[in-house]
Amino acid sequence: MKRLLAVIISIIFLSSPVKAETIRLLMETVPDTKYIQELLPEFEKQTGIKVEMEVISYNDMHAKLIPQLLSAKGSYDGIVVDFYWVGEFIKAGWLMPLDDLVQRDKFNTSVYVPKLTDLVGKVDGVQYMLPFYNYSMAVIYRKDLLEDPKEQAAFKAKYGIDLKVPTDWDEYWKQVEFFTRDTDNDGKKDLYGTVIQGQRGDCVSMQWANFLYGMGGRFQDKDWNPTINSDAGIKAMEAYREAVVKFSPPGSESFCFDEAANVMAQGKAYSLQTFNIMFAGFDDPESSKVVGKVGITSNPGGGLNGGWGWAIPNSSQNKEAVWKFYQWVESYEIAKKRALLGGAPTQTRIFTDPDVIAKRPYYPILGEILAGSQDFPVFTYTTELVEKMGLEFNLAATGEKEPKAALDAANAAYRKLLIKDGKISE
Repeated sequence: MKRLLAVIISIIFLSSPVKAETIRLLMETVPDTKYIQELLPEFEKQTGIKVEMEVISYNDMHAKLIPQLLSAKGSYDGIVVDFYWVGEFIKAGWLMPLDDLVQRDKFNTSVYVPKLTDLVGKVDGVQYMLPFYNYSMAVIYRKDLLEDPKEQAAFKAKYGIDLKVPTDWDEYWKQVEFFTRDTDNDGKKDLYGTVIQGQRGDCVSMQWANFLYGMGGRFQDKDWNPTINSDAGIKAMEAYREAVVKFSPPGSESFCFDEAANVMAQGKAYSLQTFNIMFAGFDDPESSKVVGKVGITSNPGGGLNGGWGWAIPNSSQNKEAVWKFYQWVESYEIAKKRALLGGAPTQTRIFTDPDVIAKRPYYPILGEILAGSQDFPVFTYTTELVEKMGLEFNLAATGEKEPKAALDAANAAYRKLLIKDGKISE
């Protein structure tokens, strides 16, 4: 009887008209947002609910959200939450637990990749979000250069090892050095081994994390004691600084992800450590000169595990309507359509779906990248930590501070925030 009653309630909820005719969402300017916008007419026709999306740049989102989350009646019915806002938003009590809705409507949350459920799904056993898209970081490289017999012979002669998709940091860094060159012999480098994204804030913090993982380092130990200034951290920052000076375009210490991706798209770099969601753009002839020439692989040591989750703020005025939208957008049918358009999946089956692989043959690799990704610190003050680390890392990248001094300062700042959050004691 209980099961029958639950089914009846679910059917009534899903089939009955929802009072709200319009829901408002705040979204980031990323490819997955565009793909959802393309599919929205299906939802609006099916439900009669109109969806208004305010789409803004990432840099403006946090500041835009806070006043709305603090308000008893916010302007947004649904929001997307970046993984490093999770600790802050949960501790402040801004997000509505979704467990009752999940249970009532038998929404299957087991379809998601566990790493993403842990990152942007459940917190302390409570379901606050549904994973929206993943942006685990990886190495995007020029496969045409890697597979060129002349390049392979020259690399083998210089380093004594085969030129192939890199699996460890030393191998990758030799490739970065090897492909940094002056191709037209005019005395200036015009092909770079990598592109550094050294702009202060999350740009440098997230990319440098991949250097840290590549060296075998982590941000903290199992007891939350910070280890940013470990030997591995210092080696990572020395390599980061070396790349700025020798292997990356001038001015890259002020680049963020879009500027770095543009260098790669113009055919001026061998590789780029960046978000997997950037990859599809390199096969777009309208913006890329390297169509069909790029591959993607795991960052040696694992790349940063990143992702966004759908959430309902407690200040939402149309919780039932936005929940109906979430059920639609996260249905397998729509998740698959998003993947076919080039989206970054969060559901396990998508990575091996035959139709998806037929159109996007690299999706199984994306699944492997996600499975091997490493976690960034997620706690109440992650946003503040990123700003503090971003400043110190940028100073090291520009040579204004020695790597060890910058990492000592970042480590000390991290320790203070962890003490403030009660993760460790003084």
